[in-house]
Amino acid sequence: MNFASPLVTGRLVQRYKRFLADIILDDGGAAITSSVPNTGSMLGLTDPGIPVWLSLSDGAKRKYPHTLQMVEVGGTMVGINTGLPNRIAEEAILAGMIPSLSGYAELRREQKYGANSRIDLLLRGPGRQPAYVEVKNVHFSRKAGLAEFPDSSTARGAKHLDELGNMVENGFRGVMLYVVQRGDCERLRICGELDPVYAMAFDRAMKRGVEAYAVKCHITPTGIAAISTMPIID
Repeated sequence: MNFASPLVTGRLVQRYKRFLADIILDDGGAAITSSVPNTGSMLGLTDPGIPVWLSLSDGAKRKYPHTLQMVEVGGTMVGINTGLPNRIAEEAILAGMIPSLSGYAELRREQKYGANSRIDLLLRGPGRQPAYVEVKNVHFSRKAGLAEFPDSSTARGAKHLDELGNMVENGFRGVMLYVVQRGDCERLRICGELDPVYAMAFDRAMKRGVEAYAVKCHITPTGIAAISTMPIID
């Protein structure tokens, strides 16, 4: 996944109201307000003064033309845009990075399923069980080499796990795919300390036959791409 135009750089002043951040741009030192495409806590990624990368829209109707895409923590670039993992996951699947999800003839996005929900990716092909793939963005890390999800309570995430379990019991494949938007992690764990309800839902889903995979990303100012799978550990 490549960005349409070069990103601009700056330093974070503060993130607030979830969807906004004040930033000082490196080029000229202008103070701007940027949109933040992330509804989560972004735990550990909002310290004042950290380097940031932003895209710039030329849309005249946008109140905030800048969009926060990446931050740097501990010398590592971290993607924070939760609107990108579906595209990254799709590229990884089509590239054959996850063997068990390879070879499907058809990939559809945002298909209705379950109880008034939409699945991120639906894979279908002759002679194979349809695979319902839910994609989650991961950018939280407290220990070297270890990514964790979630970084805050997510009732919606637990609901998705239960719905995937329902799909498995109805004869389909249910798949959780975690996209780790940072290059300094080699494994993933479910963070039960921050959200025990999600951790219980994950364990329940695994017992019902839901599959879980995680992919590691290479992050640069020009683009973000999945480069390998990583294990999910207890």
